Amino acid sequence: MMELRKTFQFEAAHLLPRLPRSHKCRRLHGHSFKVEIVVAGECDARLGWLMDYADITRTFKPILDQLDHYYLNEVPGLDNPTSENIAVWIWRKLKPRLPLLTEVVVAETCTARCVYRGG
Repeated sequence: MMELRKTFQFEAAHLLPRLPRSHKCRRLHGHSFKVEIVVAGECDARLGWLMDYADITRTFKPILDQLDHYYLNEVPGLDNPTSENIAVWIWRKLKPRLPLLTEVVVAETCTARCVYRGG
């Protein structure tokens, strides 16, 4: 079994509307989000790889374009754009087009990230 990880970055603003008004994340703010897309499976014996990283990029790009430099609360399906909800949202859009997907990681800071493994 082989695993590939490809990292992408996007800039976006959001607020978390379900938190108390006194919570800092209830206020409008932005992040330099990092998303890691993880695929796993058996290597192709002839090619010597699981898949082309360019195929991961090509498959994820339309989803990334919906997030980069947007106000996430206005993206359909992300009215409460926590890292957890962003990871699930990405998974649901990506899994049908990337069957080897095993994990989506969303980091909103360099020290805070969410890992989603489907479900």
